[in-house]
Amino acid sequence: MHAYNRVPSSGQSSPSAPSSPRLRSKPAPRFPAPKTLPQHLASQFLSLLLRRQGIFLFAPLIYISAVLFYNNTLDFHNLPPPHYAPPGSVYRSPQLYANLRPQMASDNSNADAISTIWRNSYKGGEWRPCIDKSSRGLPESNGYIYIEANGGLNQQRTSICNAVAVAGFLNATLIIPHFHFHSIWRDPSKFSDIYDEEFFVKTLANDVRVVDKVPGLIMERFDHNMTNVYNFRIKALSSVSYYRGTVLPKMVEEQIIRISPFANRLSFDAPPAVQRLRCLANYEALRFSNPILSLGQTLVARMKDRSANNSGKYISVHLRYEEDMVAFSCCIYDGGDKEKIDMDAARERGWRGKFTKRGKVIHPGAIRINGKCPLTPLEVGLMLRGMGFGKSTSIYLASGKIYDSERHMKPLLEMFPLLQTKEMLTSHEELAPFQNYSSRMAAIDYTVCLHSEVFVTTQGGNFPHFLLGHRRFLYGGHSRTIRPDKRKLALLYDNPNIGWKSFKRQMLNVRAHSDSKGIEIKRPSDSVYSVPCPDCMRRSNKTEVLKSSLAT
Repeated sequence: MHAYNRVPSSGQSSPSAPSSPRLRSKPAPRFPAPKTLPQHLASQFLSLLLRRQGIFLFAPLIYISAVLFYNNTLDFHNLPPPHYAPPGSVYRSPQLYANLRPQMASDNSNADAISTIWRNSYKGGEWRPCIDKSSRGLPESNGYIYIEANGGLNQQRTSICNAVAVAGFLNATLIIPHFHFHSIWRDPSKFSDIYDEEFFVKTLANDVRVVDKVPGLIMERFDHNMTNVYNFRIKALSSVSYYRGTVLPKMVEEQIIRISPFANRLSFDAPPAVQRLRCLANYEALRFSNPILSLGQTLVARMKDRSANNSGKYISVHLRYEEDMVAFSCCIYDGGDKEKIDMDAARERGWRGKFTKRGKVIHPGAIRINGKCPLTPLEVGLMLRGMGFGKSTSIYLASGKIYDSERHMKPLLEMFPLLQTKEMLTSHEELAPFQNYSSRMAAIDYTVCLHSEVFVTTQGGNFPHFLLGHRRFLYGGHSRTIRPDKRKLALLYDNPNIGWKSFKRQMLNVRAHSDSKGIEIKRPSDSVYSVPCPDCMRRSNKTEVLKSSLAT
């Protein structure tokens, strides 16, 4: 008989007599421990899932939650941070500085780092500028190209050089580029305010026709209004074949075309003839206007005078710790509630609604781990001292207005008291003609950074992009630039208990890596504006290097 079968096989009921209460043993009462509310809910949920019906009950809810999470429409932005912070996700550089400061001050082992930093730079040989200029006359022009250069100083520079290359490739006449007034940069400067226009036209004379205006007969067809001219909306990084197959026929038909905007509208990888024109425009034809060049050279001379103890050698640092840069990064530092209020306000002013969209998820810790947070002045100082640069090293700081500058600049000035800026090196009268023009101020910084013994880039962007290439063009193919891996720095700065010797060893490795990457050969995805070898330069043989050294 089965255990659960209560009916006897005979079909009649035969209950057994109840046992005597005296003989029946009484088991001790056992009461289960009371469950907490979470335990009770969990057990109910699990038991429901174990039933077949429970799966179908919760399947729609699980599906909807997964879709919302995948599409980033669940707002986790205001959730409290987890108790455990992954390494490199928190700004602890002030604690690190407090720990290292006594050991840093007592370290007398610093060698003359600025004189020895590039000792291994040219093991593979030097490179020399090599840009061929045409000596032939130009054939009849196919038409005129008018471009609008948008962005800041160096984004406009990209537009100018690419426009020269496209005009030469299409045998077109280039009209002096027009600078688009940008809502962020807010600089109304014209081409001739920043560059030497006469020198530009003269240098390109045998390769590309450049004029300052379109003939009146052509503009009559458009009521002398450039906005009536056909405007090409060209995709970023378009190939030269697109310009030949699509742009050229329209230009021949209309006699003039307009391309706006034009930044990065030509592929990095192009035929040698096109690359040659890019090199010619960037490294030879574009020279800053006389007022900018004169003041820039004056500041270079003053920096060298202040670096007499290091044979006139100084470091230039491109520091991006302005309020808008910090706000855009969405990184968290040590400013507490004031910093949060300032950054929220700056984000709303500059990018209204971009960072407060419903479902927008921002993870400041992950941004820091990925090396995307701007380095603070303190972090730059720690890095350079760890690399062996002592307090007697002269530094030129190329930067806009530093956020909360008095507090953030104090430790950097403690580590490098000989630090200078363009404002510190000039009188009010000298700088006044440039102060309300962001591109002209950037051009002054560019000039001083170009001629420094060491250039330090901390955030990326067009400014260091062009300086890397320009310095390579001037210094035998080597950029003489420190480019730290900020992902590694984030981990290192998040360890306040590290010792000075260990910290210094890590920084020297970063320095050595920058040296090893100083000379690079252009890949198809690289730009000749940052990697000019081999399109704009050629390698020197040992005989040429010996002759050059004997001549100097």
